[in-house]
Amino acid sequence: MEFLVYSPQIFWASVIFLVVLILLSMFKILREYERGVIFLLGRFYKVKGPGFIIVIPLIQQMVRVDLRTVVMDVPSQDVISRDNVSVRVNAVIYFRVIDPQKAIINVENFLEATSQLAQTTLRSVLGQHELDEMLANREMLNDDIQEILDTRSDAWGIKVSNVEIKHVDLNETMVRAIARQAEAERTRRAKVIHASGENEASSALVEAANKLAQEPNAILLRYLQTLTEIAGEKNSTIVFPLPLDLISSLTKSLNKDKE
Repeated sequence: MEFLVYSPQIFWASVIFLVVLILLSMFKILREYERGVIFLLGRFYKVKGPGFIIVIPLIQQMVRVDLRTVVMDVPSQDVISRDNVSVRVNAVIYFRVIDPQKAIINVENFLEATSQLAQTTLRSVLGQHELDEMLANREMLNDDIQEILDTRSDAWGIKVSNVEIKHVDLNETMVRAIARQAEAERTRRAKVIHASGENEASSALVEAANKLAQEPNAILLRYLQTLTEIAGEKNSTIVFPLPLDLISSLTKSLNKDKE
């Protein structure tokens, strides 16, 4: 039976190797956009970084936190608007960690928590508005959602900088209904514009008639001008109405010439 022979050289080599491993594990390098949340025997100690830091093994533990802006896509949400229209809406949010201590201690997973909060807030805010407001006032809705998210996530050390609604998807029935509504609106505007034009034209005709009535010869000149315009079109037959007053005045002038 063989026995292990104690060797001082092997013992000290093992000790030196373990010491080197411990020393190497103490040294950490954090990038400019990273911070390290240090816990001492399970209790929060401080936030360190960026750069070269020392973490004592077995006594201290470190959790890395990324401070860069996170772009998170909010999955499509089924929303019923205030006017009872069912739509699917998705959005994108931009946020970053401004307090690493709160982001690690106050919430288990700040990324998942922010995602779930964004989904519920999106449904809640859009459900308070009508469909026309969703389609026309996206900037206002973006600001409202961003303000609510920023306020509620402040306890987690999160700063929501921007929210953008990307798509508002409608079913085919609503698309056809909106198209009919838009067509009716354009028809209404066309009728209003036509009526407004008729009103302005009638006012102008009344004013012109009043001016022509002030001078009897003015209407004769107008008729002659109209005849000139018609003759330029080279029509074979011209039917031109003449007022009785004009014919009687011409007859009187001819009779005076004969006398």
